[in-house]
Amino acid sequence: MPALNKNLESLRQWLEGRGKKQAAIYGGGMVAVSVYYAIKTLYKECKVVCFLVSQREGNPAAIDQVPVIGIEEYNQTDVKILVATPENHHRGIVSGLEQRNLRNYVCIDSRTEAALMERYYNSIGRFPALGSFQAGAIKASLDVYMARFYKDKPLENPYEPAPWVHTIQAGAALAPGRIADMRDDIGENISKKNCNYSELSALYWIGKHGKGDYLGLFHYRRVLDVSEEDLLRIGGSGIDVILPYPSIHYPSAEEHHKRYLKDSDWEAMVAALEELEPEYARYLPHVFSQPFFYNFNMVIARESVFKGYCNWLFPILERTEELSVPRGWERADRYIGYLGENLTTLYFMYHGRDFMTAHTGRRMLI
Repeated sequence: MPALNKNLESLRQWLEGRGKKQAAIYGGGMVAVSVYYAIKTLYKECKVVCFLVSQREGNPAAIDQVPVIGIEEYNQTDVKILVATPENHHRGIVSGLEQRNLRNYVCIDSRTEAALMERYYNSIGRFPALGSFQAGAIKASLDVYMARFYKDKPLENPYEPAPWVHTIQAGAALAPGRIADMRDDIGENISKKNCNYSELSALYWIGKHGKGDYLGLFHYRRVLDVSEEDLLRIGGSGIDVILPYPSIHYPSAEEHHKRYLKDSDWEAMVAALEELEPEYARYLPHVFSQPFFYNFNMVIARESVFKGYCNWLFPILERTEELSVPRGWERADRYIGYLGENLTTLYFMYHGRDFMTAHTGRRMLI
C-alpha cells in the first residue's frame, strides 16, 4: 500500500494551482470540519462537493449545506478525496478507498492540519500562532507531563520526547504495576477517579505538586508541537498560555458535547457552574454558540496560570459528580474527561484578554 502521507506537498501545489477544482472530504468530525473551513476560506478555487463517511448513522445529512454521503454510495474517481480524520484511522480508510478503486486521495496528517489551521486563523485574525511571536535570548523552562495508562498500546513509530517532557502514570492507583517513574497516586491525588477523569487525574496531580516556570499536560498519543526555537519565543514574548489550535464544529461548539455527552451530564455541569462560578455560567452560552473548541485537555501555562486553572476546574468537576445521575462514583465512562474539555474551552475563552495566549499544532503519535 502507498505511504499514508503521500503527496502532501502536491496537495499544497494542487490547492494553490490555477483553475477550479473539486474535493471530497473524508470524515464528518472535528478534523474534517476544520479542514473544510480552512480550504473554503483560503482556497476559493476549490469547491468541496461532499463529506464522505463510513456510515451515515450518527452523522448529519449536511455540513454547511454540503451533503454528507456514505462511502458505499460514492464513485467519483475524478474528485480528489482529502482524508481528514485522526491518523490512527488512515490505514483502514485508505484500504477501503483502494478496494473501491478510489485512488485519487491524500491523507491529511496532524502537522498538515496544523499548517492549514495556522493559515486559516491568521487570515481571520484570531488565535495567534506560537511561531508568530518574537524569539528572545533565553529559553523558557518547561515541565510538561505526558500521561500514560497501563493499557496503552505501543507506538508503531518511535517518538523521543523533549528533555522537558516527563512521563506520568495516570490512574496509577488502579493499575496492576508501574509503567512510569512518576505516578499520579502520590500525595494529594484523585488517581482512583481516573476511569471517569481520564488524563485529568494527572492534571490534578500536576496542579497540586508540579513546580516550574511553565507546567503542562500532554497525552501518550497527542503532544503540542513545541520546538527548541519556540522555547525562545515563550521566554522572550511574555506568553502565558500555549494551547492547540481550536477545532471547528458545525453549526457550533455545542455539537461537540451533544456528540460525546448525555444531556443530563451537561445539565449537571451547568448546575455546578451556576452554583460555584456564576460569571462563567453566564458566559457559557456565548462560548458554545461559536464554532471554536479546545480539545484534549492539553495546555502549557505559567505555573500561576496553570494552578489557577486547576483550582477553578476541579471543584466544578467534583460538584458535577455529585449532581450527575448516576453519580460519578457509581459509574466509569470518562464523562468527566469530556466535560473537562468543555470547561477548559470556557476558561481560556473567558480569559482571552487576560492571558497572552499562543497556539500551536497538536501532533498525533501512531
